[in-house]
Amino acid sequence: MKFLLAPDSFKESLTAKEAAEAMERGLRKVFPKAEFVKVPMADGGEGTTTSLVDATGGEMYYPLVLDPLGREVKAKLGILGGGDVAVIEMASASGLELLEKDERNPLVTTTYGTGQLIKEALDKGVKTIIVGIGGSATNDGGAGMVQALGGRLLDKDGKEIGFGGGALKDLAKIDLSQLDPRIKEVDIEVACDVNNPLTGELGASHIFGPQKGATPEMVLELDEALKHYAEIIRSDLKLDIERVPGAGAAGGLGAGIMAFLGGKLSPGIDIVIKYTQIEDKMEGVDYVFTGEGSIDSQTRFGKTPYGVAKVAKKFNLPVIALAGSLGHDVEVLYDYGFDAFFSILPGVCDLERALKEGAKNIERTCENIARLIKITRYILEQS
Repeated sequence: MKFLLAPDSFKESLTAKEAAEAMERGLRKVFPKAEFVKVPMADGGEGTTTSLVDATGGEMYYPLVLDPLGREVKAKLGILGGGDVAVIEMASASGLELLEKDERNPLVTTTYGTGQLIKEALDKGVKTIIVGIGGSATNDGGAGMVQALGGRLLDKDGKEIGFGGGALKDLAKIDLSQLDPRIKEVDIEVACDVNNPLTGELGASHIFGPQKGATPEMVLELDEALKHYAEIIRSDLKLDIERVPGAGAAGGLGAGIMAFLGGKLSPGIDIVIKYTQIEDKMEGVDYVFTGEGSIDSQTRFGKTPYGVAKVAKKFNLPVIALAGSLGHDVEVLYDYGFDAFFSILPGVCDLERALKEGAKNIERTCENIARLIKITRYILEQS
């Protein structure tokens, strides 16, 4: 028998690799001679760097960069097996997770550290850079990022504008003559799962600004600053990115990567499927196991288990999903490639215990599933 184990991380409990290893331990108790193919997965958000590095036998680095408020912080940079592809999560350099609640202020937070991470990737000699852009603390349209890479954003007096979304109102000229020339030699793929434009009621400031600390007054100021920013990009770079779907992702970082770096936006799960080569690993598989911390009807909108199920169904393979929490509407997913769902929790318990015992619970659940598979196969053989 052959099992493909492709979970996402169980957040705050297990990495995707640890979850896959727990699945294997449980299944191996019943099928000790089975073949197990472990493919740690992600959907472009938190944990993507670790999952892709683990899935490809790559290497992780922790360079020092500036956080959203200009303080030094250790960020994550992954180099996938083969050495040609780098993967970064902007949240590790410019994310909300790096700030205390009273520090959140998108008027002043910057993506400069994300630019530094991209530069670190260029220093590794890669040909492709994958950028996960979820969880940002910023609303600067990627201005800080391009400044870190040598681009100059100048005010009317020819001086560099300051950091933050509020400083964009002072922008008068974009000068990319000193932009790192290696940018032109790499492909940049952006894991982006939102379609918001840069500005307007559905744009970066209005939709995502409040969670980053913006008051209603700040939202209006930030949106006007991004409109001005888009106008200068149109004027100086001859590019109109203001209404492009995804331009508003990560406080406009989507727009900045498209405008300054020539990056392309794609659903995160599609990028992970591509680089883990999970489709090639489906050959000869009997059962596919996936999962993550929580599964419900929203899982079908680009979450990892759905991506795994979508690939598995190309080969008509049964898909079994595990989760700590199953939504009451999870049955909707039976129409989207899933065959069975199991909660790993043994009974009522508090969150702290559930997170602490994640590996043990996955292992036990998979052993029970394996015993059911064994009984079913025996019955079929006897009939």
